[in-house]
Amino acid sequence: TVPLGLNIDAPRWDQSTFVGRLKHFLNITDPRTVLVPEEELDRAKALVEGCRAGLVPPGSSQEQLLYAKKLYDSAFHPDSGEKMNLIGRMSFQVPGGMALTGCMLQFYRTVPAVVFWQWVNQSFNAIVNYTNRNAASPISLRQIGVAYITATSTALATAVGLNLYTKRAPPLLARWVPFVAVAAANCVNIPMMRQQEIINGVTVTDGDNNELGCSRRAAAKGIAQVVISRITMAAPGMIILPIVMERLEKFPFMQRIRVLHGPLQVLLCGGFLLFMVPAACALFPQRCSLALADLEPELRDSIMAKHGDKVPYVYFNKGL
Repeated sequence: TVPLGLNIDAPRWDQSTFVGRLKHFLNITDPRTVLVPEEELDRAKALVEGCRAGLVPPGSSQEQLLYAKKLYDSAFHPDSGEKMNLIGRMSFQVPGGMALTGCMLQFYRTVPAVVFWQWVNQSFNAIVNYTNRNAASPISLRQIGVAYITATSTALATAVGLNLYTKRAPPLLARWVPFVAVAAANCVNIPMMRQQEIINGVTVTDGDNNELGCSRRAAAKGIAQVVISRITMAAPGMIILPIVMERLEKFPFMQRIRVLHGPLQVLLCGGFLLFMVPAACALFPQRCSLALADLEPELRDSIMAKHGDKVPYVYFNKGL
């Protein structure tokens, strides 16, 4: 049965703790949700919106409502409520990321292979970053193009440069080149793709979701946290897995099945990402906060003039 006064938007787990956020993101980044038909996603959205309006269909159970909310959170943007493209959803990070990461780690020896897989990976990242931006800050096609070209160029320059530099270095160092390139590109791709937030600021609210204005400092904090999360998401698989493969490839049986090295790396990457995607997303609260004292002086003064000292913190969606 559905409890009276059920708030469908209330978090099921305490979002002020890492464990609570981890449970939340394990729920909504579940890769199985990418297989859910579009019609079922639309029904889930209608059910969630009906529940928000107090119109719960007769016979609905709490379990049905919570599953609908899971599908809604996995496929619809938290700001706009619009359905996100499949590739950009966090629930697609495991299948998409495992394939790309596995290929980058496997095909790192030649410059053409490095160029191709870094280009594919940055194209994927650009879609993910655009999809998970703060939707209240629109970005033009020209800005998207500049962000994409800049991030891809950074990744390629880093990967190719380090690939050539490590020709005479121990083999393990060459295996770590893809991670360095991915980390460098994330530091460029995410801020560039979300530059409108840095230029114009993001909408900040009080504890009751009343809008207070736009803050560039809030945008900078949110984007910095997303950059850290994305690098953390990739780090274990791209740092530990090369060490594992370096040792495995010395065994005779691994040398006899070289054709399976690529698929094996892809599967192992999937194992890392299955945990690291929700863990990295859970590093920082989705509803980010910023102390009033840290806001821009003009916005801080405006809030204090209207509310006095009743708003010690402001809140905003940092994106993913």
